[in-house]
Amino acid sequence: MKILIIRHGDPDYSIDSLTPKGWQEAQCLSQRLAKSPAEAYYCSPLGRAKDTAKPTLEKLGRTAQECPWLREFQGIIHRPDQEGESICWDWLPGDWTAEPRFFQHDHWLEPEPMANGTVKAQYDWVTAQLDQLLERHGYRRQGAMYQAVRPNSETIVFFCHFGVEAVLLSHLLNISPMLLWHGFVALPSSVTALVTEERREGLAYFRMSSFGDLSHLYAQGEPPAFAGRFRECYTNEDERKD
Repeated sequence: MKILIIRHGDPDYSIDSLTPKGWQEAQCLSQRLAKSPAEAYYCSPLGRAKDTAKPTLEKLGRTAQECPWLREFQGIIHRPDQEGESICWDWLPGDWTAEPRFFQHDHWLEPEPMANGTVKAQYDWVTAQLDQLLERHGYRRQGAMYQAVRPNSETIVFFCHFGVEAVLLSHLLNISPMLLWHGFVALPSSVTALVTEERREGLAYFRMSSFGDLSHLYAQGEPPAFAGRFRECYTNEDERKD
């Protein structure tokens, strides 16, 4: 079984849609995805994800099932360097790297900001919904792996957001999401692929075969967008720092 996780195109957050560049990215993406139709498509309820999926679905004459749990991840914390609430996946590197438990899959929820926020409830909800969907497609969660109840070579596609993408990868690969939120960046319209490996009959593990692939943009001469990144050098004042 293959899972494709697709981040929405270059976003216009003010209208929850895409910028003109984002629409062009979605068109490039559709030319790629239409060549290999999937068995099922799932989409975040947010406009920027639905608009990214739209060209692909129209080319294929397909629809996507809207899944509330694929919206951008909603875990809320009180970040150490700020007053008030903030999203759990935006920390200054100097703060989160100073906490060893953030590097551990079984302990990243223990530090006070995570323990006192809504993160665990949101994480458990998203991962439970993911496992229910995968079981419908033939794979039942068993410990850190999946029981291959109905082994198959189907492809399913998720149109969603980087914050929740990191949560899905965290659960599938048994990695702290802090490492994914801060050590990886899936740029707009990028495609991440995971494939099951069933090395012993009946027991499967998802393995990531590509992360953040943008070959559909390069093929069309479309440069990647910056959204999701922070300034490469602190003196690059045209790039965001927060």
